[in-house]
Formats: sequence, C-alpha cells, structure tokens
Amino acid sequence: MTSNADPPPVAVRRMTTRRWLSVMLLTMTALVLVGGGLGAAALSHTAEVSNRLADRIAPARAAVGHLDAGLLRQVAAVRGYVVTGDESILAPYGEAIGAERARWDRMRELLADEPEALADLDRAGGLADRWRAGYADRLVAARRAGAPPAELASLVSQGAASFEAARTELTGLADRLDRIQAAGRADLDRARALRDMTFVAILAALLVCGIVLSALVRTTVLRPLERLGSSARQVAGGDFRHRLRPEGPADIARLTADVESMRQVVVDALERSHRDRDALEQQAAELRRSNEDLEQFAYVASHDLQEPLRKVASFCQMLERRYAGQLDDRARQYIRFAVDGATRMQELINDLLAFSRIGRVYADLREVDLAEAFARAEANLSGAIQEADATVVADPLPTVHGDATLLTMLWQNLLGNAVKFRHPDRRPQVRVTVEETPDGWAFAVEDNGIGIDPRYADKIFVIFQRLHPRGTYPGTGIGLAICKKVVEYHGGTLTLDEAYTGGSRFRFTLPRPAEVVVPAQPDGPETAPAATV
Repeated sequence: MTSNADPPPVAVRRMTTRRWLSVMLLTMTALVLVGGGLGAAALSHTAEVSNRLADRIAPARAAVGHLDAGLLRQVAAVRGYVVTGDESILAPYGEAIGAERARWDRMRELLADEPEALADLDRAGGLADRWRAGYADRLVAARRAGAPPAELASLVSQGAASFEAARTELTGLADRLDRIQAAGRADLDRARALRDMTFVAILAALLVCGIVLSALVRTTVLRPLERLGSSARQVAGGDFRHRLRPEGPADIARLTADVESMRQVVVDALERSHRDRDALEQQAAELRRSNEDLEQFAYVASHDLQEPLRKVASFCQMLERRYAGQLDDRARQYIRFAVDGATRMQELINDLLAFSRIGRVYADLREVDLAEAFARAEANLSGAIQEADATVVADPLPTVHGDATLLTMLWQNLLGNAVKFRHPDRRPQVRVTVEETPDGWAFAVEDNGIGIDPRYADKIFVIFQRLHPRGTYPGTGIGLAICKKVVEYHGGTLTLDEAYTGGSRFRFTLPRPAEVVVPAQPDGPETAPAATV
C-alpha cells in the first residue's frame, strides 16, 4: 500500500469539497425554512379568508334572505286573519316569529367580528319587533275583539310603513354582506396567487441547488468512489493480494486506506482461521460431552433425587399420623414445614427439568395448528377457568412451524397466569389477538387482572423470580421464564406491554416457517413436560 504523494493538494481539495457541500446544504436548508415559513403563512391566510367567507359571511347572507321571507310570511298571515278571521291562517305567524328569533341569535354569532353588519342587524331586529308590537299584535287583537273594518284598515295602513322600514334595513344588511363577500373573494384570490408564486419560487430554487450539488458530488466524490468500488469488487471476487491505492480527495483517500487495512485484516483472519479450525473442533467435542453430562444429570434429577424427597414427605406424614397424640403444636408445625419443603423441592426439580429440556429434548418440529394447541391448553385449565368463572376468547389462530408440546405449554402458562392473577373485584376476562406481519405473526394475550408494575418488566422473565410472597399465589415463579424460552426457541420474542393499564398484556411473535432455525438436538431421555403456571 502506497502513501499519499502530494498531501497539501489533497487537504485543499478536501476542504474545498466540504466547504461547497456545506454551503449548498445550508443554502437549501435556508431556502426550505424560509419557503416553508412563507408558504405556511400564505396557506394560513388563505384558509383564514376562505373560512371567514364559507363559515360566517355566506351563512349570514343566506340567513338575511330567510329573515326577509319570514317577515313576509308574518304579514301575509296577519292580513289573511284580518280578512277571514280564521285562526288557522294566523298559525304561521307564531311559527315564523319563533324561527326568526333563532335566526337572529345565529346571525349575531356569525357576525360577531363584523361590528357594522351587527349594528345593521340589531336595527333591523328592533324595527321588526316594533312593527309586531305596534301594529301586527294590535291588529290581531282588534280583529279578535270584533273591531269595525274601518279601524282595521287604518291599523293596516299605519303598519305598512313600519314593516317596509324593517325590510329596508334587512336589504341594507344584505348589500353590506354582499360587499364583504366581494372584498373577501378578492383577498382570497390575491392570497392564492401569492401562495402559488411562493411555492414555484421554492421549487425553482431547490431545483437549481440540486443541479449544482449533483455536479459537484459527481466530480469530487462519485468518480473516486467508482474506482474504489471496482478495486473492492476485485478483492471480493477472491483476489486478496490486490492492493488498493488511495486517490482522489483526502476523505476518499482515507476511505481507500481503511478498506486496504480491512483487506489486510481479512487476509490475516483467513490465515488464523485455518489454525483455529482444529481448536474449534476440539471445543465442539467437549461441548457434546458436556451435553451428554447434562442429560445424565437430568435423568438423575428426575429419578434418583426425587425418590428421597418423596420418602421424606411420606415418613413425616406417617410420623404425624402415628404419634399425633404425643406431638404438641410446635412439633406438628415442624413436620408440616418438612413436608412443605420436600414438596416444594420436588416442584422446583420438575420445573427446572422442564426448563432445561426446552430446545434440547423436544424435537418434534412440524406444522402446528395453534388453534388446536390453544384448545388443549384451555382444556388442561378448564377446572381453574370454571372455578374463577373466567371468559377466554381468541382470534382465529394460524398454523406455524414448531413443537406442538412446547406451544401448548406456552399457551397454558400464559392463560394460567391470566386466570391465577385475577383481580378480586372483577370477573376474569382473557383475550388473545393475532396480527399478521411481514415477518410472521404478532400475538397478544391480555387480561383484566391485577397487572404488573412496569419496573419488573424484565425481572418477571427470570427463572424462579416472584413478585408476591410465596403463600399468596401458587407456583414456583418459572412459568414466564419457560414461556420466554419457548418463544425464543421458535425464533420469536416475548415482552410485557408496559403501556397497558387495564391488567396485563404479553406480546410475542412467531416467524414464518422459512425463518425458524432448528438447533441440533442431542440424544437423551424424553419426558412429557408439565406446564408451570
């Protein structure tokens, strides 16, 4: 590997390239920020003007027409009643008054930011009220009292001027709203034009900067990188003796030197790998012997160690029965302690055996219908489910590649924990959901029980770790450790959903069959597993 023959020019080229790249990136960033601010302001102004026209001015203008129509209905109803004396003809008068009041209130809300229009509205409302109080209501009362036609005609003629004054005020309000609408549309057109010009200017500036930056990158970076890539592919093709010579800018030259150093490291590693092959084979043989010793230990633990424990428990119970009359309370308590300790030791041994056999003993890997495994687990827990009056529901479950016994154990432990750690004030409810992902399936088992403090999200998966005193809940604290090992054996992950607050929710994944890695299985005694809850 040769060294740089001309360091000063490399340094100058490196600084020039970095400076230009930095200037262009900063320029583009400034353009984006300034343009984004201007565009946002233009969009905000456009939306404000549009919303004002659509949400306030236009509805208010339509309401003015409804108010005018309502006044015409009122005067028609009053005149029809005066002529005919039919009360049914007067009914629209009261209905129109009720609708008019609702429209007055709505228009006051719409025109809250338009003081001049609001003043016109108040004047029109006052004139309409004056016409009703001074003429319409008096005319109706006079007709009901049987007033002579001459008096009625006089009231009609007197009220006409007041009625026209109210309509004239409404007409003025409509004209004002039309002018406001026209001004708003003109403002909206200007805002849209400014917005379009702003975005066109931003795009043009970005395009120019992009072209300049592309030319700079091609001349100073891409061409040296292409030569470096050609040399790297030659080495990757097997020519490990081919040396890479640094060229181009200083940063590219340093990259070439790093690749050359990596090539030399690879060559040295290949030479060492031949020397280490024999050592690895020897370690593999020792590992096989260690696995055989572990299998022998499992056999001894499952037979020879449990028999003395059974004898201790049996003879302690016989001692209590035979000499029950001669033992005081303390002695009987000691005997119970001994029996309980022996029983717990048997449970720990069985749980430890089940945990150690995962990934070593069970090798019946095939297509497994998770619905059937779930049904077997639910049947095994039927007594506990019925006793707790629990409800267990599950989505349709897929078929995966794995060990049916281990997957049944997984469901049994998760469902058993959900039932066992139930809330004393709620009926247990367990739900299993599944979602297909690009890599496989994602499952969730949630319940409404006592929940788990997020601080212990990692501790609960450690073997024999308990969050409650030993006498509070049954079990040895190995169930979730077994679940985690089963899921990881099948190539997935198991975690506690710390954000769930309605109880506890466990999430685990199982990959598609092509992604399952099946580890080598040593020969050893096979014993049916017992799910530890």
